[in-house]
Amino acid sequence: MRTTWPICSRAASERARQHERAAGGGRSHVEMRREIITMSALERLHRTDTKPMIRVLIADDHAIVRGGFRQFVADEPDMCVAAEAATGDETISLVREQAFDVVLLDIAMPDKNGIDTLRVIKQVRPEQGVLILSGYPESQYAINLLRAGANGYLNKDCEPDEIVRAIRAVARGHRYLSEAVADTLADNLDKPAAARPHEALSEREFQIFCKLAAGQIPTQIAEELHLSVKTVSTYRARVLEKMRLANNADLTYYAIKNGLIE
Repeated sequence: MRTTWPICSRAASERARQHERAAGGGRSHVEMRREIITMSALERLHRTDTKPMIRVLIADDHAIVRGGFRQFVADEPDMCVAAEAATGDETISLVREQAFDVVLLDIAMPDKNGIDTLRVIKQVRPEQGVLILSGYPESQYAINLLRAGANGYLNKDCEPDEIVRAIRAVARGHRYLSEAVADTLADNLDKPAAARPHEALSEREFQIFCKLAAGQIPTQIAEELHLSVKTVSTYRARVLEKMRLANNADLTYYAIKNGLIE
């Protein structure tokens, strides 16, 4: 379920409480409360004393994961969770409707996976900052997602402080490379001939490879990606040739063996 949150600021709330304690004189309790609410709302919305809040969209199909990320963000005075989404389609809809500084995007979601969702987001808002959060090791997906336009890639096992650093970097328009991603990129530069077959695929080829490996047939893929069945079949042939595999069963076995699907 998509959720839109009001702009939040723990610092603003604390300032409001301090104001309430300091307030006095002949004003009534109602008048004091009205002033406090007004001041708090204005601080949350305008924050003229500091830089604008970093608006974050959290996209993950697990409520408990979204709750954890929400807490990380809420603990930072310069960030707020502006909305949440549990599916790829909900994420895309929110990006179309609102402006976010950073989208925290899970790679494995129902209806549209992170790869497909990322492609659509970059078509709708090419400048949108997207930080991928995944349970898969960086070596398996990071390079292809960075090629597809992701501004950063983090494993969900990383420390909360690193997520916060990555959000700030992406909000400033930079890419964030964790140490693991940087090592993966360096390994590919040092040993290009030793790269695994799927890393040589183009962005579209990798997208179709993942769908074929997950058991989807060309007609399903064609409908999802708005391509002709003939075009999907052509990509399938390219994938099989580049990876030196014979059929879809080989693709599935390869993907499972390399941790690309579960």
